Amino acid sequence: MTENFELWADYTEKIIIPSIGATLRMTFFSMFFACIFGIILAIFLVLYGPHCNLNPKPKTYKVLDFFVNMIRSFPIIILIVAISPLTKILVGTTLGEKAAIFPLTIAAIPFIARVIENALNEVDKQLIEVGKSFGASNLQIIMLYMIKEAVPAITAGITLCSINFLTATTLAGAVGAGGLGAVALNYGYQSFNNFILYFTVLIILVLVEILQISGNLVYKKLK
Repeated sequence: MTENFELWADYTEKIIIPSIGATLRMTFFSMFFACIFGIILAIFLVLYGPHCNLNPKPKTYKVLDFFVNMIRSFPIIILIVAISPLTKILVGTTLGEKAAIFPLTIAAIPFIARVIENALNEVDKQLIEVGKSFGASNLQIIMLYMIKEAVPAITAGITLCSINFLTATTLAGAVGAGGLGAVALNYGYQSFNNFILYFTVLIILVLVEILQISGNLVYKKLK
């Protein structure tokens, strides 16, 4: 009994805890970079789109819209494999958490962009007219009026995306990214150890719940 406890404690310290850290790092950095580029992409979608009538450019919007829809249509694990040559060039490897952050970011950008675009398109159009009446530029209207008004909805959307891509890191674990997905696959499923498999799933569920509760608290404060 004592030996089993010591073995489990050693296993938890050397494998489970580092894997939790790797999963959280992959999620944080992929979402961080995706939010930066997703906001930029969303601004162009709103600016050139037909909904807010700021500076409609149908052809440009269709190209951006196609790009967003195309990337979103890829299963994440397929996307990770498909762009692995580019990952190898930029990161120097296709294995490990650093190599997973790049494809996860690429996958997350269009999701974030679409969430922010939808949130901005829901802003009261009278607010846009107010901005125009004060002589604000299109960019100023988006940044100072629309985004400020849509912050709660954007926060809720980013929370949802963060949860989706936290679980997506488990898929990345199947192609050598490490993290909880790799633990569940290698030490659980492939080793026929159901306890490890379900314990890892439980940890992921706890992390998802923490993200959701945190996002809800921020949303309520901003609402």
